[in-house]
Amino acid sequence: MPKESGPLVPLHWIGFGYAALVASGGIIGYAKAGSVPSLAAGLLFGGLAGLGAYQLSQDPKNIWVFLVTSGTLAGIMGMRFYHSGKFMPAGLIAGASLLMVAKLGISVLNRPH
Repeated sequence: MPKESGPLVPLHWIGFGYAALVASGGIIGYAKAGSVPSLAAGLLFGGLAGLGAYQLSQDPKNIWVFLVTSGTLAGIMGMRFYHSGKFMPAGLIAGASLLMVAKLGISVLNRPH
């Protein structure tokens, strides 16, 4: 009996965790402050990050949705953190987004050509 092999590329668990963090941040912002824009942005960017993580788990070269999503969030939330000085939520999401951009950059640089 041949043994069934798993997926050739492992799931991008860090990316799915990041997507969950972003989406839950929007939900928490809505629950605490009643902010509908926070809910919409959190779910939109969390969904895009989840899509990007799924694409990365299917093809490690397909980084663009994830890179644009995390880069955009790093810029937007970085500016909010800079102006407000508040770590929650802007600093947390900006830091996590910068880490994701760095992780993607390192994986691209380490990829065989």
